[in-house]
Amino acid sequence: MTDKSKVFVYPKDVSAFGFDWGKLALTVAPEVNGATRFSGGVVDLPSGKGHTRHNHPGAEEIIFVISGHGEQMVEDEKGNPMVEKVGPGCTIYVPESRFHSTLNTGDGPMQLFVVYSPAGPELVLRELPDFRLIPPGQ
Repeated sequence: MTDKSKVFVYPKDVSAFGFDWGKLALTVAPEVNGATRFSGGVVDLPSGKGHTRHNHPGAEEIIFVISGHGEQMVEDEKGNPMVEKVGPGCTIYVPESRFHSTLNTGDGPMQLFVVYSPAGPELVLRELPDFRLIPPGQ
């Protein structure tokens, strides 16, 4: 249920998308608070885990590293992988429909904030075989 009064949202207060590689808690989205042009949330990746190469057709993505260290891949316009080590404070821009992946290479957890524009492509994650909905507070 959408609550347009939810302008201050913590990840613990919303359901999260759980996967074998970590979780995504959407804190800004049409279904959370009525956002119409983008969605976003917090991704938690345990040490040694990450999401495999994928894309979001028709959408751009911003990835901001809050904590931890990892390896980020974003393909260039010809499909060649560009790989960089990333850490706290790094912003990664994923152009529209580009393939990308993230791997936590650090000893501890890695936390990211991601933004999708337009909103919606992240909902296809619900169709992945390892998807599970994690209730708020867990």
